[in-house]
Amino acid sequence: MKKKIIIAGGGFGGLFTALELNDSFDITLLTDSDHFIFKPLLYEYLSGEVEAWHIAPTYDELLDRHVHVNRAPLKAVEFSNWTVTLEDNTTLDYDALVLALGAITNYAGVLGAAEFALPFRELAHADQLRERMVTALDQIAPDLPPQDVRKAMTFAIVGGGASGVELATKMADLLQDAFRRRALPGEPRVLVIEMGDKLVPGMGEEIRDYVEGALRESRVEIHTLTKVVQVKETSVIIEHDGAQTEIPTAAVVWVGGVQINPLVKDLDLEKTARGLIKVHPTLQTVSQETVFALGDIAFVPDAAPTLAGTAQLALQEARLVARNLTAYLDGSEKLETRHFEELGEAVSLGTERAAVLAGGKAFGGSLARQARFAMYTSRLPTWHHRLRVGASWFFGGTEPRPLLPLGYRR
Repeated sequence: MKKKIIIAGGGFGGLFTALELNDSFDITLLTDSDHFIFKPLLYEYLSGEVEAWHIAPTYDELLDRHVHVNRAPLKAVEFSNWTVTLEDNTTLDYDALVLALGAITNYAGVLGAAEFALPFRELAHADQLRERMVTALDQIAPDLPPQDVRKAMTFAIVGGGASGVELATKMADLLQDAFRRRALPGEPRVLVIEMGDKLVPGMGEEIRDYVEGALRESRVEIHTLTKVVQVKETSVIIEHDGAQTEIPTAAVVWVGGVQINPLVKDLDLEKTARGLIKVHPTLQTVSQETVFALGDIAFVPDAAPTLAGTAQLALQEARLVARNLTAYLDGSEKLETRHFEELGEAVSLGTERAAVLAGGKAFGGSLARQARFAMYTSRLPTWHHRLRVGASWFFGGTEPRPLLPLGYRR
């Protein structure tokens, strides 16, 4: 009988672990969705530079038949008898378990944030944000004074990491293009709110120059050393240097950090003070050798600090987990370890440019934008999906889709 592997989580860590395993095992992937999502390109989905099928292929398309997809999420694990319980109360047994549960949006207890701020982690979130932008544009009267236009077209992004920068420049470019097309008075206002003293703190200085230049070109307003006090339905209250200001908004988008999947808290595994699962260099958990953990929920000391929470770390970890799972279940006493290195940085900076850091050298502009697409094509899940998407981008292009009025069909 084939040995059973259960993989909890269908993100980068879970999916790529499944793809690396061969058909000598009986594999079950637990996920609450029917599709994977390549999150680094979610900003391009918002702008229409890529289509849904490019970045969100279904698991049925990606996985061979020896991997069974179960859309009942994990509920609990009983390590003593090697079983898991799913949300539908189904019980499954395993010979090895992979925990790749990922993270969720962290609203940090800010009043009204969970209720009124838009997260940005799924296709539906991007669709909702794009609709909110179009709706706000549609409500601008041609004779509205510029100062009132700016007030009605204010979008606040909470979080000044790479996600905040990519989202802000993309939104600003889209909105400014819409203003030109519609001949609207005034200009839109896109602002980034960051608690720290600078944006993208994990990025090197080489790429930071391109980021700061793009923010200026896109006319994004930066508020550092500023915290969000409250999010309301049509405004946000911020605090800087002890003074509070309420800013009317068309939307508040929250990319201000993530927190570990709440399920991890209830698992009887040794964790760090931050709640991350402790793992050996083999990515087996310290508490259970039959259980592997990776991605946002695992603490891996032997990794470059800039990799924390990134897709590229989960990709590297998935390959190691798959090799070690195979060796462990085949009875090998020698499992592999590795140091996880930064493979390069690529950040989208609006609809026409990007910045890329590779081999210690940074470059930006339209060439970097094309390089970023090429880089991410090579990291899509399977060769046949890479081929289809690469051909689509090569022959069809990656031009943004304008923010046309609701109901308009080209």
